[in-house]
Amino acid sequence: MRIRAYGSADRAGVGGILEPVFREGESYMIDPEISEEEALRIWTGHPGVVYVAEDAAGRIVGTCYLKANYSGPGDHVCNAGFAVHPEARGRGIARAMGRHTLEEARRLGYEAMQFNAVVSTNVAAVRLWKSLGFRIVGEVPKAFRSGSGGRVSIFIMYRDL
Repeated sequence: MRIRAYGSADRAGVGGILEPVFREGESYMIDPEISEEEALRIWTGHPGVVYVAEDAAGRIVGTCYLKANYSGPGDHVCNAGFAVHPEARGRGIARAMGRHTLEEARRLGYEAMQFNAVVSTNVAAVRLWKSLGFRIVGEVPKAFRSGSGGRVSIFIMYRDL
């Protein structure tokens, strides 16, 4: 697997990942009925960096972004988002992208990384981020309407770099 910077030629590949992930309604505070164009704008249209993960055949199987969580006095803490195509899950893609973004965040001078809304029922994500050194620093009860589980908590997860 190779992780590299996103380019405009990657739009279809990234859109093909975001569409099923957002439609599931289980991991992002994004309307599951969002258009692919709007999803791509949200994912790639911020002042940060976007990456894609390619499998051995060159297919885009994952994507992630890295950006400042806040501006001004909070710009030393970054935020990241991750999406893996449902058919490619369980292959270590999210872990590889997580490690990559932690290294990139350090290289770019960030001092910490914060996830603002990790859905509590996304057990695989919570387990992954804990294994990469994140800790839950807050919980917002019933803040997420899960497509399958009703109203569930979100976690704020944090890690010093």
